[in-house]
Amino acid sequence: MRKIGLSIIFILLVQLSWAQFCLCQGKPVTIVCSKSEGQVVHTALQLFGRDYQAVFSDSILFSTTDGEIIVATLDNNSIWKTDGVDVGLLKDKKQSFLLKVLSNGKLLILGSDAHGAAYGLMELSRLIGISPWEWWADVVPLRRETFELPAGYVNYQSPSVEFRGIFINDEDWGLMPWSSLHYEHWYKAGRIGPRTNERIFELMLRLRANYYWPAMHECTQPFFLTEGNREVAQKYGIYIGGSHCEPMASSTAVEWGKRGKGEYDYVNNAPEVLRFWEERVKEVAEQEIIYTLGMRGVHDGQMKGAKTVEEQKNVLDRIIGDQRRLIGKYVNQDVTQVPQVFIPYKEVLDIYNAGLEVPDDVTLMWCDDNYGYVRHFPTAEECARKGGNGIYYHVSYWGRPHDYLWLGTFSPALLYQQMMEAYDRGIQKMWILNVGDIKPNEYQTELFLDMAWNIEKVRKQGVRGHMLQFYQREFGRKVSEVLTATMQEHYRLSYIRKPEFMGNTRVEESYTSDYHIVKDLPWSRQYMNRRLVDYQQLSDKVELLSQSLPTNRQDAYFQLVKYPIQAAAQMNKKIIMAQLARHGEKSWQESDAAYDSIVSLTRIYNVGIHNQGKWHRMMDFQPRRLPVFEPVDRTYVTTSIAVDRIPFCLWNAMECTEGTPVLCEQLGYEGKAARIKKNKALAFAFGPCPSDSIEVQICLLPNHPVQDGTSLRISVSLDQKKTYELSYHTKGRSEEWKQNVLKNQAVRKVFFPVARGGKHRLIVKALDEGVILDQIMIYIK
Repeated sequence: MRKIGLSIIFILLVQLSWAQFCLCQGKPVTIVCSKSEGQVVHTALQLFGRDYQAVFSDSILFSTTDGEIIVATLDNNSIWKTDGVDVGLLKDKKQSFLLKVLSNGKLLILGSDAHGAAYGLMELSRLIGISPWEWWADVVPLRRETFELPAGYVNYQSPSVEFRGIFINDEDWGLMPWSSLHYEHWYKAGRIGPRTNERIFELMLRLRANYYWPAMHECTQPFFLTEGNREVAQKYGIYIGGSHCEPMASSTAVEWGKRGKGEYDYVNNAPEVLRFWEERVKEVAEQEIIYTLGMRGVHDGQMKGAKTVEEQKNVLDRIIGDQRRLIGKYVNQDVTQVPQVFIPYKEVLDIYNAGLEVPDDVTLMWCDDNYGYVRHFPTAEECARKGGNGIYYHVSYWGRPHDYLWLGTFSPALLYQQMMEAYDRGIQKMWILNVGDIKPNEYQTELFLDMAWNIEKVRKQGVRGHMLQFYQREFGRKVSEVLTATMQEHYRLSYIRKPEFMGNTRVEESYTSDYHIVKDLPWSRQYMNRRLVDYQQLSDKVELLSQSLPTNRQDAYFQLVKYPIQAAAQMNKKIIMAQLARHGEKSWQESDAAYDSIVSLTRIYNVGIHNQGKWHRMMDFQPRRLPVFEPVDRTYVTTSIAVDRIPFCLWNAMECTEGTPVLCEQLGYEGKAARIKKNKALAFAFGPCPSDSIEVQICLLPNHPVQDGTSLRISVSLDQKKTYELSYHTKGRSEEWKQNVLKNQAVRKVFFPVARGGKHRLIVKALDEGVILDQIMIYIK
């Protein structure tokens, strides 16, 4: 009897092992896939074949009848059976996929469409250990003996946002010279060709992105004028679009000079401008395009020929009608079936607010202020539009008051908070991220696209959880906890002041200002020394961590961790030592040595540690050759260094004694900023007070109104007596807005009389949606 029982157990165990899906080292795997599947599916199969070879040292084989892996789309059911597969999950869904281990131990990868099947294959690549950054950050795949998925395994995924993508921008000092002078082997600056774009599109496929705005600066030959680019986009299933100043798939900044006649002016030269657009639409009518509608200037400026907002509105109304007629003539008679977007960027937002009517099927794409704070969230009426809403967001920027193109220090916490706000307020159709040259914005790019793909998963993880997963995948569990904490501190310090902003300079032109002269920051000796110590500790920590990593992770570690932290540390040292030297307190040699260290670190990035100079010309530590990047001029001043005002009380938002703050994880000067819900308040207790008068500084996130775009107000009261109502909503590019984004705080000051002795309650109340409190300081008068 006992032998019979053991036999049954053995049989069951064997059956269970048969039901598992297993891949093994040195053994080829056979994939069943119909030749009739879309091109992007076969592209993904090629990538998976490369991944399988890297991990298991063998190749993939193809069959039309039998194999360990079955790849199909929902409509192509000739090679798979519905038995035990819940196909309802995929019906009426776009770009979704299902991975399921079948009862016979085979793995079914089923897509709702071709994009979904391709993303499913890339999910399997992730599961066997391939990083999406395998090529772009030199994350060398680790070999493994086996890989198993348990019996009955199911993995269903569907996108939160339909169109998810990136914008290559300000490529003059990174991607363009690297591509045209190194990677493409053209040896002539000015082209980003199909070999480069194929690598970009591979990355996008691995990150489940499908929407691309190509590089468009005057230094770069336009995407559609470069042979081979169109075809490689089709190969990877990428929708090509264009920025706010590139309507109708035309990169106007360069193309107008090559294809246009006369002025780019729809008031005085409409026939030629329309011909310019018509040529392109005819050419790309069979391509997957998201057409940008409207018109601005040739590059980043307002349209010609119309001066007032009302005149511009009337012209834009005519332009949009003419553009849609072209789409209807050449692409689809039912123009509502063709994806289109209108982008109210800068002055175009004023035109939109003046009453411009955009067709209901066109997506409205809202923008941040170029520094990460979304300018407009859709109203209930805008949310109800058939075309939905999109976002154009920056983690890299060229412009006023100062560029940040170098080190990729944009705060992941700010990106997370603003994009969650955007999604929850109805921006769910199109997300596009200005990534600069891709490098060194790798992490921010993945966070953005992961949120666009599965917002609820990232919401559950939070900022730290997502970052921890990223570093575990790239560098292993052993160092990931320390590494995550280190990177969070790096982003916190850069949130207070980005490395590019350290010179207290601006990129604005003025003959009467000292914007181009590196000068003192309003920091005390104590704060500057503390900042130097903080950065030195980070630098030492990442240096020590590098010693515990294997050789095949050294290049990835240098690019993703070591270079950004150590270069930021040296930039801070260069500027702070120069400030102290100007006052005769330090040697200029220390500042100059920090500059030399940045040069040396950048050379290592471009030459590589083990990758044989793969990124030669990619990293430039002085984009636009701005003064802040140069060795600091040796000047001396007789003025005094700022002295710290010691606050009587200093709190972050989470240190309130009453109320319910909603933590914005890792956001703010101390990483403890918190939302105050509308008509709710936080109270802070203090006392006794040694003075009869106090100054209260309220430091808030310098964001914009989130409801109807009207106001952003708080009230501040002491002991339920005198109450101040304060607004901190900035408009346009005001001086206050510029100061706010450079220091990532909006500050309001109030003064209260206060009785000496006893306890006191300071109350901060949100009068509008969107109030995020960072810090409060109380100073004795």
